[in-house]
Amino acid sequence: MRGLRGWWREIAGLVLPGECAGCGAPRTGLCEECGATLYEPGARRVWPDPPPAGLPEVWAAAVYADQPRAVLLAHKERGALGLARPLGAALAGAVYAAVRGGGGGGAPESGPLLLVPVPSSRRAVAARGHDATRRMARAAAAELRRDGLPVRVAAVLRQRRAVADQAGLAAADRLANLSGALEAVPGAAGLLARSAAVLVDDLMTTGASLVAAARAVESAGGHVLGAAVIGGPAPLRRRTE
Repeated sequence: MRGLRGWWREIAGLVLPGECAGCGAPRTGLCEECGATLYEPGARRVWPDPPPAGLPEVWAAAVYADQPRAVLLAHKERGALGLARPLGAALAGAVYAAVRGGGGGGAPESGPLLLVPVPSSRRAVAARGHDATRRMARAAAAELRRDGLPVRVAAVLRQRRAVADQAGLAAADRLANLSGALEAVPGAAGLLARSAAVLVDDLMTTGASLVAAARAVESAGGHVLGAAVIGGPAPLRRRTE
């Protein structure tokens, strides 16, 4: 029954008129103006304050506020699956930036670039009826392949133990909550050894999830070029002397 419901949500999200997920404009899943907020002015490097140890370079397509926040939540929490393609295109831009920023130093060159989604808990995926991050990663990979970049999605991480809900936890508590919580699935080491990886997630707040994911990939012998997300924090203001 859940699979049938997910199929109907996807078809409905693609062919039926509705309201814009960003601003509520009628008869469109995503209006041109709100769609532009996912891509403009372009991906930029982001970091939390303070950045946790072990955090790779993170590139975000947009600031997690206003329309981008509304679009992400509509896809993730309300099952607007038709939004995966524009979100994936935005994520692809952040992946490009992560690859350029990472430079590839020490990275394996024999395999395609791996997009490694940060895994959600099984309970969260079951409650939503879909894996939002993996869906966006697949859409991003398709966009990147159309542009000639050899890339594949590698869902090689899983939760090795239960974790508390991150909402409401302070930065230090989030790090402690996720410390050692992720691991590579059996058999992933060979794939990770042959190809460089970019971690992908919907958003970054404290960076705890990306730290845990990076450590899990590296513990399995992988090389993390960087991380790409849709939503990140607003740029920090420069301090004046």
